[in-house]
Amino acid sequence: MAPLPAAILALAIAQFLKVFNSYPPRFSRIIGSGGMPSSHSAFVTCLTTTIGLRHGLQSDIFAITAVFALITIYDAGGVRRAVGKQANVLNRILRELDLSRLEENKDLIKEELKELIGHTPFEILAGILLGLIIGLLTNYYL
Repeated sequence: MAPLPAAILALAIAQFLKVFNSYPPRFSRIIGSGGMPSSHSAFVTCLTTTIGLRHGLQSDIFAITAVFALITIYDAGGVRRAVGKQANVLNRILRELDLSRLEENKDLIKEELKELIGHTPFEILAGILLGLIIGLLTNYYL
């Protein structure tokens, strides 16, 4: 299987698995970010794996995809996780404020900020392993 379809397959499997990480299963999780496993990590790891197997670990295209993967994984676990923590704090502050008394701020927030944006290290590791497995399987069996 070519690298891009293999990576999309890894992404789809990761998103599908997120549905069943809560009880009862929440089918809305299939299109959401955050959660277990990291679909970002699965996607870029699968892409990098298939490129490495197809073109060699010394190739320029492998180096490019590896750097892209590292940046994406860092962002998923670092920056986006921090944004989720900040959203949690802001949501708590806004719940405690009585915005109805603050006429000039009544349209400040119409809905809570999304808190499940980034990933824990375990969610990232699970995504990396999923991407690696899908990359290996699609390279050798499809």
